[in-house]
Amino acid sequence: MTFIDQLTLAWQSQNSLLCVGIDPDVGKLPTPLRGLSTEDAFFQFGKAIIDATAPHVCSFKPQIAYFAAHSAEDVLQDLITYSHEQHPHIPVILDAKRGDIGSTAAQYAAEAFRRYRADAVTVNPYMGRDSVEPYLEYAEKGVIILCRTSNAGGSDVQFLNVQIGNEVKPLYQHIAQLVAHEWNSTGQCALVVGATYPDEIRAVRSIVGDMPLLIPGIGAQGGDLAATLDAGLCSDGTGVMINSSRAIIYASSGDDYQNAMRQAAADTQRQINALRGQRGQ
Repeated sequence: MTFIDQLTLAWQSQNSLLCVGIDPDVGKLPTPLRGLSTEDAFFQFGKAIIDATAPHVCSFKPQIAYFAAHSAEDVLQDLITYSHEQHPHIPVILDAKRGDIGSTAAQYAAEAFRRYRADAVTVNPYMGRDSVEPYLEYAEKGVIILCRTSNAGGSDVQFLNVQIGNEVKPLYQHIAQLVAHEWNSTGQCALVVGATYPDEIRAVRSIVGDMPLLIPGIGAQGGDLAATLDAGLCSDGTGVMINSSRAIIYASSGDDYQNAMRQAAADTQRQINALRGQRGQ
């Protein structure tokens, strides 16, 4: 099954557009985990996230840097395996934001899809099509390309105007056009567009049609959920993965941390679905 097939089924069977990040920060781990080794704490924390939020999500998104900084890549690999075994209907996106020349990109692609067995990976388009093509060689896997990111500094580059022929447009729109109409040879591409910029989400949606959008910036980053959904949803009420990490996984630092995660994910799912329902009226 391809990534897009997995995601489409998850949107339907889970009745959810929520993507939950798996970002174990040593300084924020719940108190009951702080006496464990880093590896054990990360695994227990990640497992708790997966099991607590699985009924309420369409995807998981572990961020590789949180693991690699503590030489815990094997834990990340084990968590992705655990997710596939226990919740095989939920796709796992490796948030790595890789971007390098083709020969190196081939190694990063093997890392994402052979070592970690992720269903999709985030990549940076700055080095052009040949730096993305090695990921597309894994024809069933998702390739989620940075377009308009949620951080304030993204405007330093992504909003610069570029001239293509006689047309002038912001760089992020050019990226959206390239990915949707030239690079998406497998039909498994998606784009990252931040919730902090709903007008840009709307512009990207108009360019890419029904291509899935991974939308970070809800929750701790303060993105407007209603505006995000209004700008990003497809006509069938899907088309987006609304990512929330810190607001859900660090909902409590006490003994009730797993229940708090579960409740935060359920509340976010309900909020998203209520807004979807209003939009459909």
